[in-house]
Amino acid sequence: MENKSYIKRFFGHLHTINKHRHLVMFTCFKCGMYAQGLKHDLSKYSFEEFWPSVYYFQGDRSPIGKEKQEKGYSLCWLHHKGRNKHHWEYWIDRIGDQVINIEMPVRYLLESVVDRISASKVYKKDKYTEQEPLNFFISSKEYKIMNENTARNIRHLLTYLAENGEEKALAYYKSLYKKHKHDTTITF
Repeated sequence: MENKSYIKRFFGHLHTINKHRHLVMFTCFKCGMYAQGLKHDLSKYSFEEFWPSVYYFQGDRSPIGKEKQEKGYSLCWLHHKGRNKHHWEYWIDRIGDQVINIEMPVRYLLESVVDRISASKVYKKDKYTEQEPLNFFISSKEYKIMNENTARNIRHLLTYLAENGEEKALAYYKSLYKKHKHDTTITF
């Protein structure tokens, strides 16, 4: 990989995933999602995810994007999304030729939003604003593929963050989690 030694990429990636996991964990705790915070992204330490991510590590974006750019796919991502329910891609199935987009249960929807906030903080560093997770969501166009209600709900929760700030947003997310943690759907 260009310009960075293997050792620098190894420790850079390890630092990045540790920082991300800790941000998610503590933010989940603020929302009352203790088990999800503790279990978040543990698969990133697996052989299938860690070593390819070291190879494609750049420091300012996910190594998965770089792997997709170079290879046209990412085995690391396929492993990751298949083990982590906070990714909307986990909730895609197929029956014959029909693709089924299943709505994310509330607990994973909220973890997904926390994950997006934390990833934005890690990769944007000093340039992070509370508008950034919403901007990334809109610019990625992933909302065009995911379940319509899931996309609407994520956009609502990220808009709430952008308009009200993190402290108020996390209190809102916590109230939603307490009220709906066992629900499979929610409508805003």
